Amino acid sequence: MVKVTMAHKLPPEPNIEIRCRQYTATESSLARADAAIFILEKSRCSELLATLPHPGLWRALYRAAVEASASPILTARLPNSRHTLVTVGFSAPLTSAFERLELAGKLAREVAQPGASILRQHAIGFDDAAALDWQEAIASAVLARAAPMPQRKSRPDPGSALRRLEIAAPDSFPVVEVQAVASGNYLARWLATMPPNELDCLAYRESLQSLAAQEGWQFRFYDEPSLERLGAGAFLAVSRANAHRGAGIVRLSYRPKKSRRAPKLALVGKGICFDTGGINLKPHKSMYRMHGDMQGSSVAVGTMLALSRTSAPYSIDCWLALTENEIGPLAYRPQEVVTASNGVTIQVVHSDAEGRMVLADTLALASGSKPSFILDFATLTGTCVTALTERYSGAFTNRPALQDRLQDTGRSSGERVWCFPMDEDFDRELDSPIADILQCTVNGNGDHILAARFLNRFVPAEIPWVHVDLSAAERKGGLANIPSDMTGFGVRFAHRLLADGKLLDELQEPS
Repeated sequence: MVKVTMAHKLPPEPNIEIRCRQYTATESSLARADAAIFILEKSRCSELLATLPHPGLWRALYRAAVEASASPILTARLPNSRHTLVTVGFSAPLTSAFERLELAGKLAREVAQPGASILRQHAIGFDDAAALDWQEAIASAVLARAAPMPQRKSRPDPGSALRRLEIAAPDSFPVVEVQAVASGNYLARWLATMPPNELDCLAYRESLQSLAAQEGWQFRFYDEPSLERLGAGAFLAVSRANAHRGAGIVRLSYRPKKSRRAPKLALVGKGICFDTGGINLKPHKSMYRMHGDMQGSSVAVGTMLALSRTSAPYSIDCWLALTENEIGPLAYRPQEVVTASNGVTIQVVHSDAEGRMVLADTLALASGSKPSFILDFATLTGTCVTALTERYSGAFTNRPALQDRLQDTGRSSGERVWCFPMDEDFDRELDSPIADILQCTVNGNGDHILAARFLNRFVPAEIPWVHVDLSAAERKGGLANIPSDMTGFGVRFAHRLLADGKLLDELQEPS
């Protein structure tokens, strides 16, 4: 059973046991499982198929399937008392992390059948390191598919029955890490999928407060009067059209047991719980999925969940800008000039560039705590999707030396990012005749780059900062190992980048 916490719009906590041991693939052992996944080294497929129970069955299926596909997936029920459902995939040893996750997702889909309570997984024919990579990818895909997403049907679809995952791997398999990253990604996807009449920014705040209590984090909320006292005019311009006065900035804080000299990480997320576009109203097709415009915030809090559950060796503050961007008589308008909390004046150009407005004040507030590193997430620009599609996300940083590391982390995690330029001469496009900076340009050329340059004005140069424009936040049918349209992209990437604390330690060292 799962613990459902719908009162606060949080996802049910999965109750899936993971066991790791050197399981052997025999007829009797598979008869004790409802389903099994095998990944075999492709160049030795004939030899390795012969080692599986019922080798004749698999050889016959392979001969038939390989005529239709160079990379077949074989699926059959074994003739045992349990009719164990088994799927077999094939891969070269040097497959990329993204390709591993993508194939793992396909294999997990094959065995995601009603009643499958015990699932076994094997990686055969690989060296130890490759086998471990494959087992991690398959486990991540299985956990992602087993996680139920929000639904409000009168007759709900049956959820996954998975209760135990048996991994043929040594005890060194990183069970805690795999579960923590899966939970963080699930939280991000669940929140982004919630209907906007249920997860408005008021309910979101309450949910985050409940989550903080559950996880032992500190919670603070900067409401609109507090933000007015702080001079956060960019955020308040966006929130003023709301029918309620419940918008604001949430600060969640995690502290490790030994936090006296721990470096400080600031996570920042855009939490626009619905985006109409404001007075520059979006057309229907562009507005239809805008309940997911808060996925930057859900990825930030999902990252914090994953890091805290793996006992990250540093302090974390997670700053989340929560509001709607509504249409109405009080909506902010082009040509207004507002002042952000760091004193920068902004000439408004387009009300649908609200994400950078709320992030401006949130980044400025986060910078005030003097973190060692800031990482922000936002579903910020359509131009980033145009540049990269929904398969990659864009990355920007005020430390050019970090670019290779960011892209390498994207490749090794399977959540790929591409670094865009951040040269200072882009700022000329944002010169304003009446304020310190234009919010954006009228023509929108290179808007993902200009949005990053705009945000750069709200992060002091001495603080290392990375901005991730989540062009891969939503993709029809999911991405890699993730089966839902809302992908939660960024949790896996950020955990890989930050979990061991080395990056923050390096950033603190004198140059």
